[in-house]
Amino acid sequence: MPTFDLYLPAQPYSAWRPKRAPIHPLAAAWMLVASWIERTRQRDALAALDDHSLRDIGITRVEAEREARKPFWR
Repeated sequence: MPTFDLYLPAQPYSAWRPKRAPIHPLAAAWMLVASWIERTRQRDALAALDDHSLRDIGITRVEAEREARKPFWR
């Protein structure tokens, strides 16, 4: 029975990622601000959950408060 050895190419893993086309700096800034707003919205929603809901998703009140206190850029 023949055997096959599979080897990864000699290129680093980062070379396997598809190349993205560069975007306009204004579009990049818009996307960054939008992600900050979304992150803030999600953290506010997390902070508003009751203990039962937090147990359902598997985190404690302390972990939720720690996440909610993070600044929007982190």
